[in-house]
Amino acid sequence: MEIKETLQGLFIYMTITAYLIALLFTLFRQPRIGQKIYLLGFLIAIISFIYRWYHVRHVPMQNLFEVFLCLGMIYPVTVFSRKVLRVGGQAADMFLGIVVLFPAGFIFNAEPQRLPPALQSWLFVPHVAVYVLSYIFMAKAAFQAVLQLAGKNTNTETNFLAPEEASYRLICFGFPLLTLGLVLGSVWGKRAWGDYWGWDPKELWSLASWLVYVGYLHFRYMFGKKYLQINSLWVILGIAVIIITLLWVNLSRLFPGMHSYGTG
Repeated sequence: MEIKETLQGLFIYMTITAYLIALLFTLFRQPRIGQKIYLLGFLIAIISFIYRWYHVRHVPMQNLFEVFLCLGMIYPVTVFSRKVLRVGGQAADMFLGIVVLFPAGFIFNAEPQRLPPALQSWLFVPHVAVYVLSYIFMAKAAFQAVLQLAGKNTNTETNFLAPEEASYRLICFGFPLLTLGLVLGSVWGKRAWGDYWGWDPKELWSLASWLVYVGYLHFRYMFGKKYLQINSLWVILGIAVIIITLLWVNLSRLFPGMHSYGTG
């Protein structure tokens, strides 16, 4: 762990600080002030992303540092979830923003890297972008699942769905994105390596995460709200497999493969 004494690092720490202050205001029943500071943090996160783009001369989605930088721009998903999906959890989103920016600020290497030939494709940005967006939705769904398991069967915020229903709605929106990421990755594999599927560890774990959510959707369709706790446990299993796909497969020496460039 080390502090990044760079302008990039300063932007990250400013974003984390803004999210933390916003979280404190929200927890102490000042949600309007918290939301404004949350928006400020998001604007700083955008500046940080643009600065990284200028610094590395390509869209910054190449390695784990840059992916987590993208994950920190969570504010639009919060607004969309509240206004369109009727899902609350703004304080949880602020906390999630802090969690995903912490590795970018203190753990992952931020040295610029040249794009390897495999990433010099028009599929690079949409493939990574839809996965990042889907991961945010699935993380929010997992938080709602934890609330349900903790006995929070109703939402304390008015006009928002109960946790189990909120979790399901988030997955219904995130799962097509997860599917699109898998399909784009397959097409990209054909263009880059000559085959749609290479049995690479990252590909296998991406498929595993997709299958977990297929199982969840099938189970919930068959049994509805009859087994709420099983539904929630299934959602938590899904985010656990996503974490393995995103972190362990990239960082562990047990899983060398064609996607090793993602370690940064």
